[in-house]
Amino acid sequence: MKLLPLQAALAAVLLGAAAGLSAKPLVVCTEASPEGFDIVQYTTAVTADASAETILNRLVDFKPGTTEVRAALAESWEVSPDGLTYTFHLRPGVKFHTTDYFTPTREMNADDVLWSFRRQLDPNHPWHNKTSIGFPYFESMGFKDLLKSVEKTDDRTVVFSLTRPEAPFLRDLAMAFSSIYSAEYGDQLLAAGKTGDLNNKPIGTGPFIFQRYNKDAQVRFKANPDYFRGKPPSDTLVFAIATDNNTRLQKLRANECQVALYPKPDDVPSVKADANLKIAEIEALTTGYISMNTTHPYLSDVRVRRAISMAFDRQTHVDQLFGKGNALVAVNPYPPSMLGYNTSNQNPPRDLDKARALLKEAGVPEGSVLTLFTRNGGGPTNPNPRLSAEMLQADLAKIGLKVDIRVMEWAEMLRRAKKGEADMVSSGWASDNGDPDNFLSPLLSCDAVKSGENYARWCNEQFQALISKAREVTATDERAALYMKALAVYDEDQPWLNIAHPKIFTAMRANVEGYHINPLTNNNFATTLVK
Repeated sequence: MKLLPLQAALAAVLLGAAAGLSAKPLVVCTEASPEGFDIVQYTTAVTADASAETILNRLVDFKPGTTEVRAALAESWEVSPDGLTYTFHLRPGVKFHTTDYFTPTREMNADDVLWSFRRQLDPNHPWHNKTSIGFPYFESMGFKDLLKSVEKTDDRTVVFSLTRPEAPFLRDLAMAFSSIYSAEYGDQLLAAGKTGDLNNKPIGTGPFIFQRYNKDAQVRFKANPDYFRGKPPSDTLVFAIATDNNTRLQKLRANECQVALYPKPDDVPSVKADANLKIAEIEALTTGYISMNTTHPYLSDVRVRRAISMAFDRQTHVDQLFGKGNALVAVNPYPPSMLGYNTSNQNPPRDLDKARALLKEAGVPEGSVLTLFTRNGGGPTNPNPRLSAEMLQADLAKIGLKVDIRVMEWAEMLRRAKKGEADMVSSGWASDNGDPDNFLSPLLSCDAVKSGENYARWCNEQFQALISKAREVTATDERAALYMKALAVYDEDQPWLNIAHPKIFTAMRANVEGYHINPLTNNNFATTLVK
């Protein structure tokens, strides 16, 4: 079927609304195309917004706008005293989506939970090898070693048995990679030899039902009338993809979209001054950084990484990218509001002479070239990737290093970064669950090297032992002490060039209600409407 261009599609929807056939559509201008809709294959926020926050649900999730865990597909649960057994009691009456490509014959039950986790856990599961990239989050979070078994005692009761206590386990189950799929749909696709449709024609229990996707243009959804929390107030949800911040804001001003994600910080005052618009902002749990591939020539030497850090003009970089007061200069991999933040760590003072001396000591020839991968559009952790890259390029030129900037589309950049092609990768991370482990395990662990998510390819045994131990203990003080020690190891080895912990902003029309900006940066529109 040929897809309608965005304006024509919106005109059709608006015409229906005028005729009383449909409520006003909610159009959200987003910053990038989702990589797909089988979220367990991916780790990006834009993909999670288009799948986990719209189409799918989990056993537990977070109360809107907070990091507080609440019941979702599981209405209650118990944890054994030793922390090794979690028993979940499933919510009755939850329905999977009915579409033109799938009609469920039963409600959601324990078989769907088993299918969703065993697919990632069990190499013998018929769906385990149906993805070319594996299950990066499941693997980098160490779930293969953590989960001893996932069993059911009846259709509404599922028991997770762990190999060790895991302090953030409940929070982890609220993350996108723990989403629950329809086992019945999976069986249908497998029998038909159409397993790729799981990524292209998704089915879930979420607030919106997938309709169609035109890459780099739009994703369309309709409200799920059977959603267990009640039908969303917006009958139609459209993600209009616009990689450029300015384009998103222009579309918002023209009312071509009612929500525009991640405006540039320097545009925030003009949004606030416009009576037709409003802004939401929050101190988010985010980090912007540049990973340095510790397996590549020169960068494998910590002296070279230190020299780059010494040459980097962080404060100027952050002020120009985000505007004064809109971001903290990063020192650690996660923000200071989180458990175990190491206040003893400090970025090295800018010292070009010492940086040049370190490069000479490490045997780096004058004029050596480092490749830097960066995305083509701005997002929450980097509103202007091109400017950011050029500023770093200018800083490193002062110590005799050249930077070859490679600008590419977001998904392509991630694909190549995971293969270790770049010397440096400009990236960012938003916490999925508010726990320090969610920064350290997916991005800096040895397991994350194997999955490709650790772009620095940094595997430090001492660091790994500390974060593994911190996952096992439940005492807050003990966990905090372990994370502080782990961050000291990180600081000593410098696998990242720390940049910023920015605020995030969402711009919207004044008549938009029910939107909750989230410190985890995920965007859920199940309660949002245009009045």
